[in-house]
Amino acid sequence: MNSDAVISCRDVWKLYGPDPEKFLERHDGAPSADAVKEAGYIPAVVAASLDVMPGEILVLMGLSGSGKSTLVRCLSRLIEPTAGSVHFAGIDLLAASNRELIDLRRHRMGMVFQHFALFPHRTVAENIVFPLEVQGVDSATRRGRAEEILALVGLEGRGGYYPRELSGGQQQRVGIGRSLAVEPDVWFLDEPFSALDPLIRREMQDEFLRLQSVLHKTIVFITHDFSEAIRLADRIAILYEGQIVQLGRAEDLVTQPATDYVRAFARDVQRDRILTAGSVMGDIADASPDAPTVEAHAVLRDIAAQVLAGQEPLRVVGADGAVAGSLGRDAVIDAIWGISDRDSPGGSGGAEGIRTDAH
Repeated sequence: MNSDAVISCRDVWKLYGPDPEKFLERHDGAPSADAVKEAGYIPAVVAASLDVMPGEILVLMGLSGSGKSTLVRCLSRLIEPTAGSVHFAGIDLLAASNRELIDLRRHRMGMVFQHFALFPHRTVAENIVFPLEVQGVDSATRRGRAEEILALVGLEGRGGYYPRELSGGQQQRVGIGRSLAVEPDVWFLDEPFSALDPLIRREMQDEFLRLQSVLHKTIVFITHDFSEAIRLADRIAILYEGQIVQLGRAEDLVTQPATDYVRAFARDVQRDRILTAGSVMGDIADASPDAPTVEAHAVLRDIAAQVLAGQEPLRVVGADGAVAGSLGRDAVIDAIWGISDRDSPGGSGGAEGIRTDAH
């Protein structure tokens, strides 16, 4: 367990079938995929281990049925894991009593799901502060908190409306506001924008990023959209058939995909918006001591023209101001419009199936 993590899970399994605990015991907690299949079990989550650090947005993504929603429910113990350990702020969730779990969910966890589940007979303000009502908070405090949240999520003046009087995006803001009413330590969001039209979805992503810049929450966010994941995430965990097949930054997944499954997700991304100078730079010796500099965290989209306009590599400087590497024309062209053998695990895969058109 990582003592610095807000959430830490190790070797979490969720198998559906008869007596899965004994099945895992017979296989020393690590059955093969073939053994699971032959025994007739459905592997919803397979030996999942990860840490969610304070203030980060960790995105879980994968195709439908990959296990991402089940894993999140195991992390909050809405679903009972078959095996493994889950710690929340140092608390062993699997050892917690029902009363302790209810208290944690009411006071320290916020949850937003794809379906808004708003109460149609309650106003927007009443929906937002419903968790506080459940806690027994007095009405004056609830009213004050409702006004704060309405302003926070951009719904000022709509507290007296009913859900049916709002657009889909506004209803989702109510759901987000309700999840924030208890000022949670961790925010779980399960495909909260997937039911929205593309334009509204983009607006809600902007709103989400604005809220995070203000609130600095620890967030676990589920999506099946890689473009959404790379826009929102600090780190991304990609799941396939219940397994976390790769966990890392977006640029790591794009430049060093661990499997063909991960590579397929990254195939059509706008690489110039993700990759940074630091992620594709070459040796320091390749640039002359008096060459112009670019910052390591700069995305290629912002510096490509500068690099391509010159004949010699630029120097790449890190956050400490020290020169960390060099960046030349070939590296930028290869990173944005092609993918070479060195970008693929084991030197295989090459550029086959990868788009090479400029964005």
